[in-house]
Amino acid sequence: MTREYKLETPLRREEVTRLRVGDILYVSGEVFTSRDRTQRLILESKSRGNLPFSLDGLIEFHAGPIVRKKNSRWEIVSIGPTTSFRMEAGEYSFIRETGVAGVVGKGGMGEKTREACREFKAFYGILPGGAAAFLAKKVESILGVYWLEELGVPEAMWHLKVQDLGPIIVAIDSLGNNIYDSLRKRVAENLSRLLQEV
Repeated sequence: MTREYKLETPLRREEVTRLRVGDILYVSGEVFTSRDRTQRLILESKSRGNLPFSLDGLIEFHAGPIVRKKNSRWEIVSIGPTTSFRMEAGEYSFIRETGVAGVVGKGGMGEKTREACREFKAFYGILPGGAAAFLAKKVESILGVYWLEELGVPEAMWHLKVQDLGPIIVAIDSLGNNIYDSLRKRVAENLSRLLQEV
């Protein structure tokens, strides 16, 4: 049975541990964007003790927004999820070191992320692709931007305040269940049945 939750960051671990694969989330509060190069700079900054803000309990959003300046202030024009598997190699360390409660992106993640979700009580969620203009309307404000000169707009870390960002589907829960496992099993069963009928 699909359940729906409205959550506000920073998330408490007990909120995360009640989530199950297939649940639908709408997240409000602080989130931040991050990609592979961003992750490395965030971890380097954390190791030196100079992160720009605490990431504990927040949502890491795998995204590269399109932005513009209006009256000397940045605003998000569109923001869609990017392919999360690009971050798989570093995601275990990132979840462990930063204390994020969740990671949101597009597609799936692998065993390292599954293990991190299980060990550190986090989740991985997927957002629908092709809805970047719609998702931009969920951004209430830009709280800050970091490493813009070094990384450029898409790879910079954008600290955002959002309202009802979603629908996010829980793809890996804090027990390590992965929605893609059940999908692969169903596809294999259907293929086997079809081959028998042929």
